Amino acid sequence: MEATPANIQAVATYLTHTLSENYQVRKQAEDFLISVETTQNYPMLLLQITDDQTIDTHTRQAASIVFKNFVKRNWRIVDKTSTISDVDRQLIKTHIVSLMLKSPEALQKQLSDAITIIGREDFPNNWPGLIEEMVGHFKTGDFHVINGVLRTAHSLTKRYRHEFKSQELWMEILVVLDGLAAPLTELLEATMRLASTNSQNPIALKVLFSSLLFIAKIFYNLTYQELPDHFAEKNLEPWMVHFHTLLTTTNKLLETDGDEEAGPLELVKSQICSIATMLAQKYDEDFSPFLSDYVKTVWNLLVSTDARPKHDMLVSMAIEFLASVIERPSYQHLFSDETTLRTICENVVVPNMKFRESDEELFEDNAEEYLRRDLEGSDIGTRRHSASNLIRGLSRYFEGPITTIFSSYISAMLQEYQQDPVKNWKSKDTALYLISALATRSKNSRHGITQTSDLVNVADIFTVQCIPELSSPDVNKQAVLRADSIRFLITFRGVLPRPLLLQSLPLLLVHLTSNNTVVHTYAAHCIEKLLLLRLEGGAMALLPEDIQPHLETLLTNLFNCLRKEGSLENEYIMKAIMRSFSTMKESIVPYGETLLKELVAKLALVCQNPSKPHFNHYLFESICCIIRYSCKVNQQSASKFEEALFPIIESILVQDVAEFLPYIFQILSLLLELRPSPIPPAYMTIYPHLLSPTLWERPGNIPALVRLLQAFIEKAPTDVVASNRLTNLLGVFQKLIASKSNDHEGFYILGTMIEHIDMSVLRPQMKDVFTLLFRRLQSSKTTKYVKSLVVFVCLYAGKHGGSELLQLVDSIQPKLFAMLLEKVIIADVQKVSGSTERKICAIGITKILTETPEMLSDMYMGLWLPLLQALISLFELPEEGTPEDETFIEIEETPGYQATYSQLIMAGSKDYDPFQSLVPNAKLLLAQSLHRLSSEHPGRFSNMITTGLTDEATLFLQQYLQQANISTLL
Repeated sequence: MEATPANIQAVATYLTHTLSENYQVRKQAEDFLISVETTQNYPMLLLQITDDQTIDTHTRQAASIVFKNFVKRNWRIVDKTSTISDVDRQLIKTHIVSLMLKSPEALQKQLSDAITIIGREDFPNNWPGLIEEMVGHFKTGDFHVINGVLRTAHSLTKRYRHEFKSQELWMEILVVLDGLAAPLTELLEATMRLASTNSQNPIALKVLFSSLLFIAKIFYNLTYQELPDHFAEKNLEPWMVHFHTLLTTTNKLLETDGDEEAGPLELVKSQICSIATMLAQKYDEDFSPFLSDYVKTVWNLLVSTDARPKHDMLVSMAIEFLASVIERPSYQHLFSDETTLRTICENVVVPNMKFRESDEELFEDNAEEYLRRDLEGSDIGTRRHSASNLIRGLSRYFEGPITTIFSSYISAMLQEYQQDPVKNWKSKDTALYLISALATRSKNSRHGITQTSDLVNVADIFTVQCIPELSSPDVNKQAVLRADSIRFLITFRGVLPRPLLLQSLPLLLVHLTSNNTVVHTYAAHCIEKLLLLRLEGGAMALLPEDIQPHLETLLTNLFNCLRKEGSLENEYIMKAIMRSFSTMKESIVPYGETLLKELVAKLALVCQNPSKPHFNHYLFESICCIIRYSCKVNQQSASKFEEALFPIIESILVQDVAEFLPYIFQILSLLLELRPSPIPPAYMTIYPHLLSPTLWERPGNIPALVRLLQAFIEKAPTDVVASNRLTNLLGVFQKLIASKSNDHEGFYILGTMIEHIDMSVLRPQMKDVFTLLFRRLQSSKTTKYVKSLVVFVCLYAGKHGGSELLQLVDSIQPKLFAMLLEKVIIADVQKVSGSTERKICAIGITKILTETPEMLSDMYMGLWLPLLQALISLFELPEEGTPEDETFIEIEETPGYQATYSQLIMAGSKDYDPFQSLVPNAKLLLAQSLHRLSSEHPGRFSNMITTGLTDEATLFLQQYLQQANISTLL
């Protein structure tokens, strides 16, 4: 795609359409851009549009975003195949840094992210000059350029915070340090001087403090894994001195006008508090000379900073620093005095636990954000979360005094509430949060709190303080306290006695009717968590018989929630519906058709603009629940579900709603697998579309498509191979088998074909199939591929006999079967994992050993004993692992680079054993088959086995014979 004016105009038009509010217009534009992205020069054309100042700013920004996403999808080379030409790769790396640095900030951010993605793959080995090129721009003195470099350096290095330690990672960090550490230190010094010189210049100050923020973030990134020599010992001092200076800096010019948005100075101070926390936790000895000054300064910050939301992050990070210091045994003495403890509780904890006006506005006007902070764990960085951490840190060493101090506050707050519940409800809200923080000792995601303080009786508090709030009849009054009470139940569900959980259930059902989004969401979330909860012995906390009397109310109220404004696509509600279905199983069948109608209507709505992936996933899980349990009760009910689902399925397929296609394929698979044969004609109208190459280009579709093809092959093998469709099916197999990430999926299709399609149809194709398999083995051998090949070869032998397999393989090349046995099956069968897969291998090898006359010839007889030895080892020895230096690029390992496959648990297929009815026990089959073979050839095998096998293998074989009531081999 050359950069002609016509092409630039065409692509720019499509980029503009990607911003359209009309879903169809937007999707058509996105699909076109994806369809041409493998064209040479396309990425450079996007960069040219990004750089062209004559083009509309929004279109330029769209070009930068599309370029970034293009890089995300395509830069990583999978299976040695690159969708970006080498020329384009080099041109991009040559020009992108300079383009990024001269672009406006909005575009700069997108290009900086693209550099990060490229750097993650190519730096340092294939992009060695990156750091040097970026650092060279420090000397320009242009802080727009410098901030572009710093932003990119931060984006490139921030992954060092969370990646596992490894030699490779540390070598990369050293490369960055060699090129960046000294210039970064010099830049810090220069920027601090300029900030002092320009202390009365608001425009310059904001730019300079943006630089200081990035410098601090990069310092954090580079020191997180280990404290490098450049920043250790004496070299740490200038950084700590400058950071401390910034903590004590005040300047009205750096403050924002409103109450919500943090200013540049607050952001820098917040980052420095994070750095101090990290240093105190990880590098105690190096940081100790500076700790005392930092503690005093941070304390002063906390007591002098007001409650406006724009200070939330700073206060939170400052409290986290204090908490990290308190947790270090060597610093206990700083806080052991009761006066100090009381001051911390009074001046830091309690003020930052209070429910502010801004919290109330969030609760009422932005329920989604309120829920995100609380239920999704993103409350990290909030005042309450940090204050709770501080309480837990203090309680670790000073539990008695802290509990005594807070008990008086809690009692006073609850008394205030009792005096005037309408006016003083915030006092009880704060008290419940304080109690939760005091009581918590350990927790996990499944059970909530698992251990509480011996000094806090959680059950009594819930009974006295929460049950009355939840029992009050008007669920739309005192919404915050109702939400607090449900939250308390969610938090301590794992330690509350079962009778209290049972008492709470009908109260939660009532709160599903609340008009407040937070309240009915908390109620649904709590129900979902209780249905998942198990008691200490493993029994469910709430049994299906506990739910049954309330089931109709539960389902009615949950579905009514989905009609409320603010909860039309509420993922917690849908998850609670899914959990209710999976818990009650066949009990939901009487409501099945009605429920499915509701879910299909909701699916039709979200199809118009899929925007809530978790909601959509739970929606499809719920549909699968109804199908699975209804068909379990009555297999014929599948036809009713097909009637209800096929119109929406057809609509999704026609509209090509890419986000939903993997789900649709899984639902179709489930319906096919559960319904009786023969399948209706409607299915076969879908089948040809499944072989469309476009569908297979999307990695997220592949596992679901493969399973659906398997279901078609199993249920309608004759229809599948009719009208030249077998060729297309084998074409899909050929594409999959060539891919390291998807070759196992190709074997799934091939194995199903071998089992269900008449061999007279398949046999003419088998030579080409095996030739293809052996070529891939020779050109690109991986452990995963070898394991899959071994299982398939054994399946073929088990189904069609060793002789047919031998003749087929040797027709490709004489003596090739002997090589296959020696170099692949004998050498690698021990690597096969999975009980069913190992059973398939055992049966196939047994057939080769005992039912293949050619194996008794001179050509193969030398392999007979080693093959028997390998089989006994397969039975008795643990499987071999995958070599540490061999990794596979699986779909789920590359988030961001391709559409991921979301498996529906309730649509999952059971482990299928193709020999289940024929061979219950593979060891007995071996014993019986060897006995029959030795009977046909008396004296030939018994002595050979006794002398040729290892002693251990001989002993195991004797055990198999005894289990089969065979005394000895003839």
